[in-house]
Amino acid sequence: MTTSSDGSPTLDSSLTGVDSKRVLITGASRGIGADIAQTFAAAGARIVLSGRDHATLESFSRTLDTETAIVVADLSTPSGADALAEDAARAFGGIDVLINNAGISYPETVDALDTAHFDEVMQVNLRAPALLAARVGRAMAEGSGGSIVTIASAAALRPLPEHYAYCTAKAGLIMATKVLALELGGRGVRANSVCPTVVLTDMGQKVWGDPVKSAPMLARIPAGRFAVPSEVSATALWLASDSSAMINGIDIPVDGGYLVS
Repeated sequence: MTTSSDGSPTLDSSLTGVDSKRVLITGASRGIGADIAQTFAAAGARIVLSGRDHATLESFSRTLDTETAIVVADLSTPSGADALAEDAARAFGGIDVLINNAGISYPETVDALDTAHFDEVMQVNLRAPALLAARVGRAMAEGSGGSIVTIASAAALRPLPEHYAYCTAKAGLIMATKVLALELGGRGVRANSVCPTVVLTDMGQKVWGDPVKSAPMLARIPAGRFAVPSEVSATALWLASDSSAMINGIDIPVDGGYLVS
């Protein structure tokens, strides 16, 4: 175990067992997705970067010291997940690891719930990743197996005010991941979820940067702080690797003890 520049733990790439594996990462151009891409690139994986903006993905890909491919996909559309599954498989002739990371949030109370926001969160955070995992998982099962890692949330396991749609979608995605683990586990495909508390990405800072809002949440985390992206990435790398070959169908909190407080 080593530490990153921000002092958080990372896995020694020589121990991870993802070298040359073909990894599809959704929402890869920023935040947690970008950090995951950097972590997997350092471990020697070949990476399919997916997001909405080709120029941003292309610029980011040039910073990665590994073989990359870019697949632009809009997961807010009905056909986005199916198209991404097909296009990503063509990039390197198949996918060994899927990191289902793309997600959105519209913090609002139940009283102020916007129907359009609710529908979009359900599409991007539940329908699209669930369908993508099913399509990619089926292809993995028909081939040499693989690993599906869902970036879910502690908000899927404990209710969070002003996150009605987000909590609902992420909870559904965890259960979808468990069904994949059950149905495909005997065919060489593992499926697991990572459930972080607040992660200090740009989006996390926008939502939780106000001390008035963050203080009550921090008070519920025994570690006394929010997570940083590299802590999520290290967990995703382990779940994707041969080191976790017997781990299937679980959800791992990366939350500093939030769920036990």
